[in-house]
This record gives sequence, structure tokens and C-alpha cells, in this order.
Amino acid sequence: MAVLRILHLVGSAHDDFYCELSRLYAEGCLTATADPSRYDFQIAYITPDRQWRFPRSLSQEDIAVAEPISLAEAIRFLAVQKIDIVLPQMFCIPGMTHYRALFDLLKIPYIGNTPDVMATSTHKTRTKAIVAAAGVKVPYGELLCQGDVPTITPPAVVKPADSADSFGVSLVKETTEYGPALKKAFEYASEVIVETFIELGREVRGGILVKDGELLGLPLEEYLLDPYDKPIRSYAEKLQRTDDGNLSFVAKDNNKCWIVDPSDPITQKVQQVAKKCHRALGCRHYSLFDFRIDPKGEPWFLEAGLYCAFSPKSVISSMAKAAGMPLNELLMTAINETLGTI
Repeated sequence: MAVLRILHLVGSAHDDFYCELSRLYAEGCLTATADPSRYDFQIAYITPDRQWRFPRSLSQEDIAVAEPISLAEAIRFLAVQKIDIVLPQMFCIPGMTHYRALFDLLKIPYIGNTPDVMATSTHKTRTKAIVAAAGVKVPYGELLCQGDVPTITPPAVVKPADSADSFGVSLVKETTEYGPALKKAFEYASEVIVETFIELGREVRGGILVKDGELLGLPLEEYLLDPYDKPIRSYAEKLQRTDDGNLSFVAKDNNKCWIVDPSDPITQKVQQVAKKCHRALGCRHYSLFDFRIDPKGEPWFLEAGLYCAFSPKSVISSMAKAAGMPLNELLMTAINETLGTI
């Protein structure tokens, strides 16, 4: 098999947080999947000033010595690199949309969902409307702008319409709590969603992998919640900063999530709903969805997270591993689907 030249698209054109988060995941991927007999890895690192760098590695030292260049210069550089495939590992909205679209223009294939699908998935209300039209249960909600007044009787969940990682999310139990919750959510977006709170049974993530053109339901990942102390997931449940100022993964380092036993009846039910969501949104290669399971065992769609950095810490990587598919096999499966070399 010929060695594939893979460009890892890393960083953020939006802010330092997403830049660091992207580097954290991508560095894990580069370390775990390095195989010179298969891959020739290159790195494109974008910073919030929209400058490009092509460092030797994702160490802070190598990034610091890499020359920053403009988009025009980066395109000229990429045009002669004979890149076979791009692995997008950016989590900001520009990274998930504009930068993927750039590679469409350059006619360089990339793993993962297309810019239009990513743009839709980042707006929670639009995503809910599409999957609801396909017959998936979604919580009743309303989209608010600054100055609008919620009409939903608490308990309700307030969250930014297009923010990830649970930034700005609040559970409102009394009408008097709406003011602070809305103020918090509007710090992260110009539109805010208020939706009916689904009583906690369980909360899970369902992943779909495309292999040989077929949709495969991956084992579910469940999160540690409690109806009294932790009824919803928060940013603090996902990421934290260490004493040296670096980001680290909370859920994955502290046993706050686990793989659901495949024989659990909820698995097949969620996988079927996840496949509906995948098709309705027009996903390709893979997809990932959050579901709230009510006390009766019925799954309710919460949101989509249509990205995978192919790091050992990535959710889809963990699900695939539980299904007996190691990371290198998962990556090759995605490459084959992208390049059509099944």
C-alpha cells in the first residue's frame, strides 16, 4: 500500500480556547496513529489571527519556530504538497465550515462531514427541527433573542444556540431564575434556546460509523448524572485546567463516563434513532449525537457533535475501541470511505 500524505488541520480561527483544545486532541491522534509505513503526516496549524503555520510537531517549541504565513501563502504551499487527504481537527465554527470548504475548493478530500452539514449541526434549533421532521423525539423549545421573554414553565434548560462543551448552559427550576440564566447564555451567543427539561433517566451519546457504505451503530457512552445533584452536564464536567494552565479531560480521567453494555436494551433503541438522525442531517463517514433517556426509557435528541479528531480521547474512538476496532483501524476505515477505496 502506498504511503498516504495526510494533512492534520489543527488550531482555531476563533479563539485561544478552541486552538488549545484542537491541539490537545490532534497531538493525541498524531502520537497514537504514527506509522511511517502507512502515513506521512503534515500539520497545518491555524491561530485566531488567521495565520497559518506548518510546524514539524504540535509541541509548543515547534509551533513557536514555525513561520506564520497568510492564507494566500498557505494555499500556494498546499498546492505543491501532494496532500492525499485532510483530517480536520478544528472545533470552532470557522474551522468546521470555512476551512473545510477551502479544501473543497482545492479539491483535496477530507474526512468527516461537509461544511453545510457542520453549519447546520452547530445551530441546535435547526438541527432539532431537521431530526424532528424525521420522526425523532425532541424537547419542546423556543429560540430567543435579546429582550425576548421565555414562555415555557420551568423546569427548563437554557443554553446558547450555537455553543459547544456546555458553555452557558443552566437548568432553571423557578421563573425567577430565567434572568440570570439568559444573561449567562447570551454571553456565548446572540440567540438562546429555552427548552422543556426532560426528567433524568439516563444521558448517553450514540455514535454512527460508516463502513463499506453501511451505517454501523457503535456502543453507547453514558455519563454520570444524578437527578438531584447533577441533573445536567456542565462545562466543569467535561474540561478543566490543570495547575500548569493546560486543558485536561475531566470525564475521561475521572470515571464520569463509561461504555454501556451492548446487551442493554437502550443500546439498540438509541442506535436506531441515531441512524435516523445521521440520514436526516445528511452525514457522512461518522456522526455523534447526545440523547436524554427519560424515566420510561425513551430517547430524546439533545444535540449533534459531528466531529472526531481520531485521538484516543475522542468519543467515537472510545466507542469503536469498545466494539473491537482499534484506533488505527478506525482511521483507515474513515480514509477508505473518504477516498472510495473500499
